Amino acid sequence: MRRRNWRIVIVGIVLIIIALGFYFFMLSIAPKSNNPAGLMETVGQVAGVVCGVSIVMIIAGLIGKKT
Repeated sequence: MRRRNWRIVIVGIVLIIIALGFYFFMLSIAPKSNNPAGLMETVGQVAGVVCGVSIVMIIAGLIGKKT
């Protein structure tokens, strides 16, 4: 029997929400930048990495560990 780690799952979900919020916040600021395409490329990479890490955290938390 495996026990799920709900703390890791919740932190993963919160990280996804924060990454999406950061992306959309920077999307509203990008037109004021000197290089909006470069800015959004960097922001997209950062948000993608954070979402990827949080998805791994959610999967690991749902798999759990043996009791």
